[in-house]
Amino acid sequence: MSLSRIMKWVTGGCEAFLGIPFIGGAFVLSSGWGALFVMFILHLVTLLVAHNEKGSKAGSIIGMVTSAVGVIPIIGMIMHIITAIVLLIDAGFNKK
Repeated sequence: MSLSRIMKWVTGGCEAFLGIPFIGGAFVLSSGWGALFVMFILHLVTLLVAHNEKGSKAGSIIGMVTSAVGVIPIIGMIMHIITAIVLLIDAGFNKK
């Protein structure tokens, strides 16, 4: 399994956790929005790895946008869920 697929599984799982109503929001708030910064960095690393492996970059780009707008309560939750779905589908189906 390629490093980009592993990173997509990891970031997709983290995004799914952050998308859980109340629990994900409480985690983000308790970290002082530091969780969003960490996720942005993880998505950036995943994007660079996927670029080097010539893999799909869409999930990582969406994840970076999600990290930026994640400070808006309901919009952030919806974006985390969408990003998790995109990343997990990408990691599950793309073999590159």
